[in-house]
Amino acid sequence: MTLSLIAAAVSFVLTLLIGRFLIPELRKLKAGQEIREDGPTWHKSKAGTPTMGGIMFILGAGVTVFILGWSFMLEGVFWHLYVYLFALIFGLIGFVDDYRKVRQHQNEGLTARQKFILQLAAAVVFLVLMRYEGLLTNDLYIPFLNISFTINWIVYLIFAAFVIVGCVNAVNLTDGIDGLAASVTFVVMAFFTVAGVLWSTYGIQALFPAAMAGGLAAFFVYNHHPAKVFMGDTGSLFLGGAVAALAFVFDMPLVLIPVGIIYILETLSDIIQVGYFKLTHGKRFFKMAPLHHHLELSGWSEAKLVAVFSLVTLAGCALAYLGVQGRF
Repeated sequence: MTLSLIAAAVSFVLTLLIGRFLIPELRKLKAGQEIREDGPTWHKSKAGTPTMGGIMFILGAGVTVFILGWSFMLEGVFWHLYVYLFALIFGLIGFVDDYRKVRQHQNEGLTARQKFILQLAAAVVFLVLMRYEGLLTNDLYIPFLNISFTINWIVYLIFAAFVIVGCVNAVNLTDGIDGLAASVTFVVMAFFTVAGVLWSTYGIQALFPAAMAGGLAAFFVYNHHPAKVFMGDTGSLFLGGAVAALAFVFDMPLVLIPVGIIYILETLSDIIQVGYFKLTHGKRFFKMAPLHHHLELSGWSEAKLVAVFSLVTLAGCALAYLGVQGRF
């Protein structure tokens, strides 16, 4: 627990400091966010707000994990580093996407196909590496029932890869209003920190999520409404990779259902909107997808959305904790 608190505090301070220097530099580079033409009209005022701000918590958490995890690495324990590097790969994919958007001054970067191929390749490499290191089994743990089923490794690999890619893109969808993805994922990281403290003798499994929780808390200082900076795909894809990796390293991917309930609802709303639009030849099920935009157009303020979605995530995490207690 002590290590986790130190990690959160160090990452918070580092991210806060990095942000003080990063935001002005992003402004100088004119790395402003392009706003969707079909989005809520009041979002137009956000055009030009610096994006790629996720760099600050990526660096803050990374330095923290490396420094505080150094003694563990000397002993041959690299768990925390693997998870960080995996998330970093997704962050780099997001960075390329953001860079192309900024350079071309439009709200489209990499194509959906390019993103999918890169993300799927990263997921497979990570899973194979974790399997090789003995940190991943092909047992599917069922929360609440406290039982596990052994699945053929190839089948499990396919399942895991698509769950990771789905999770990464679900987190990306959630990053649509000021502070939303940061606050929701902060709660998720707090859950994994608690799980890590209870799970491992020395708290090494809590190091990365604790550092991320601290980094996200600091980022929220700059990202709450009205946002001074956006995390961009650089940040949201990194967060998605981090959430997915933690679920698999803890060997309980199904915990993503209650823990990531907001991510799931956001994704389902998008799927329903597209499907309904096609089936009805142009009609819309929601005022706008994903869900947070529908609620915005229904009169919810951004602050209310952030508060409610974070509380729903907290409830999901509490439920998940009860469901996996037999695991500890």
